[in-house]
Amino acid sequence: MPEIETVQLKFRHFTAEDFDDLFRLYTDPEVMKYLSPRTKEQTQASLSKDIQHWQEHNFGMWAVIDKQSSKIIGRCGLGFLDNTSEVELGYVFDKSYWNMGLATEPSKATLKYGFEEVKLERIVAIAKPENIASVCVIEKVGMKYEKNAHHYGVDVIYYAVSRGEWQSDKFSTEC
Repeated sequence: MPEIETVQLKFRHFTAEDFDDLFRLYTDPEVMKYLSPRTKEQTQASLSKDIQHWQEHNFGMWAVIDKQSSKIIGRCGLGFLDNTSEVELGYVFDKSYWNMGLATEPSKATLKYGFEEVKLERIVAIAKPENIASVCVIEKVGMKYEKNAHHYGVDVIYYAVSRGEWQSDKFSTEC
């Protein structure tokens, strides 16, 4: 299974041993402010699903590792948008790594993997409108607003980019 490295980060597949790191993220109220905090059972189910997703689809969520500390600082990758066949970019990061530009780096690498390795035709991303930081990342990596939508039981803004529109060497540095 593929692993990816960028300047500051390394992405690898989740293993069962990553449960504690994932549970720490999923139970932090600030980290999960715009998502739903997860119980131990929900975290275990999510971890198992992430591992299985790679085996079935050749894409999924990566554990994002800070190269300096060798710690898991979040997750980023691709999955199916709820109740659709569309592939969604998703990410969650430890709050101590916020505002450092670290969400953009794995998001850009994920899009590159999705378009160049998996040969996806289109990738979408959603965020709650009030999640300004996430919207900023989505726009920085070249995704364009398409509509307001309702997914995962909440109102969201919906962005997308096609393989033909996306350029790995061009993305904004500002929101």
